[in-house]
Amino acid sequence: MKKIKIFSPATVSNVACGFDILGFPIQSFGDEMTISKSDNMGVRITKVEGYPIPTDPKKNVATVSAENLIKDLKPNCGFDIEIKKNIIPGSGIGSSGSNAAGSVFCINKLLGEPLTINQLIKYAMAGEGISSLTEHPDNVAPALLGGLVMVKSMKEENIISLPIPKDLFCFVINPKIEVKTSYSREILPSEVELSSMTKQVANFGALVHALHTSNYELLRSSLVDNVIEKHRKKLIPSFDKVQKKCLEMGALGCSISGSGPSIFALTKGEDDASKINFEINKIYKETNIDFSTYVSKISSEGIKIIDSD
Repeated sequence: MKKIKIFSPATVSNVACGFDILGFPIQSFGDEMTISKSDNMGVRITKVEGYPIPTDPKKNVATVSAENLIKDLKPNCGFDIEIKKNIIPGSGIGSSGSNAAGSVFCINKLLGEPLTINQLIKYAMAGEGISSLTEHPDNVAPALLGGLVMVKSMKEENIISLPIPKDLFCFVINPKIEVKTSYSREILPSEVELSSMTKQVANFGALVHALHTSNYELLRSSLVDNVIEKHRKKLIPSFDKVQKKCLEMGALGCSISGSGPSIFALTKGEDDASKINFEINKIYKETNIDFSTYVSKISSEGIKIIDSD
């Protein structure tokens, strides 16, 4: 195989109470990447379509991740990367994670899969570090693995795929404004009140149990962020209004995706997600901010191969 083209999904991360350790892919939206072997050593961005991103190999998440991988694998070739950028950078739905995961996935495939998917996560995280100044797995892990993924640590046995109740759907609104991940981290406190942390840990434990038992009412009471949301929501226009409407309409929970500005809600069934989509569209049309919305199941698949040669 000399060339591979993939779809790398957008992802919702944090999922309310799972800051930096929990995420899932959106089924129908993401970037496309094409990576080819080259006689020229090293890694290059040769083409970008769609939203602009850095092409300097030291500043692009795809090339930084790829360089970390080939440093260990030591292939006798280089790689050219083309990206069709559909996910807006700074959108909070895994724009950088999509490309960081996509580059290491493709190179691993082109080299005959010397590493497992789980082993690729740490290399993809290196690219995330360029974007957010902190290496975190909650976008790249679900992009690579699919499903609802919890990363306790980088040991393979601590990368855990959680069960997804069959009627669980997701609504996402992506305001077309940029919130830099690095800035959204800078505004977070370095210390957290013990009472807030206690509530957060209880919510996360209950969330995991609810997923295993398909207990939707427990999900509803667990999808609450007591630590991060109150600091980041001020960066997102009409966040409180959107959250209030989603919960009034029966959403199991509603919070910020990643660092924002995207907002997600989880629902029991597609009908509730579609009704929420209709109402939130009306709210955001009043803001004069361009936006996109998505209704999707939590995708059980991560990166998908479109073509190879």
